[in-house]
Amino acid sequence: MEEKDFYFTIERTGSAEFKDRGSKFIAFAFPVKTVDECKEKLNEIKKEHPKATHHCFAYRIGFDGNTFRVSDDGEPSGTAGKPILGQIDSKELINILIIIVRYFGGTLLGVPGLINAYKSAAALVLQTTPIIQKSIEKEFDVQFDYTQINDIMIVVKQFNCRVIEQEMQLFCKLKIAVPINRIEEVKFKLGELRNVEVSKVV
Repeated sequence: MEEKDFYFTIERTGSAEFKDRGSKFIAFAFPVKTVDECKEKLNEIKKEHPKATHHCFAYRIGFDGNTFRVSDDGEPSGTAGKPILGQIDSKELINILIIIVRYFGGTLLGVPGLINAYKSAAALVLQTTPIIQKSIEKEFDVQFDYTQINDIMIVVKQFNCRVIEQEMQLFCKLKIAVPINRIEEVKFKLGELRNVEVSKVV
């Protein structure tokens, strides 16, 4: 698999509602970066919807796509989490969590009905939440003399790098996020400047 320079995700939270035979499925989409964030969001939703019969979810995190989880939360196996993840994957999204809260309406939907309901609710929330393309970035520490700040910032702006942290004293330190397709150019440009140290953040 070739390495991509960018990925798709969402920038803000969204919600949508799907109804089927009295049952109500409320879907929430969250931008997340860690498994802990997913747990926090799930706890928040459980507090907001304590009377819901099920709180099912799926998430996929990280550029390699290997960090993911699905939960049916008491629904028949494979009827909730997998259809939710299927919608995330069909849009090639990462760093996203979708939680679907179900209020039971008294009529059993059966396995096909449940799969359709969770899939539809997930699809709806992804339609209402803007999907964005972001550059995959690597972080670097740059150390330099304060007289060089202008030269450094020109390079940072020229190659669409983001400044994450900065310490400005006699010797300055920047932590920057560099789009992976510009790393070689950025290193070359910074390497042309005197006494500038560039090191990769592990």
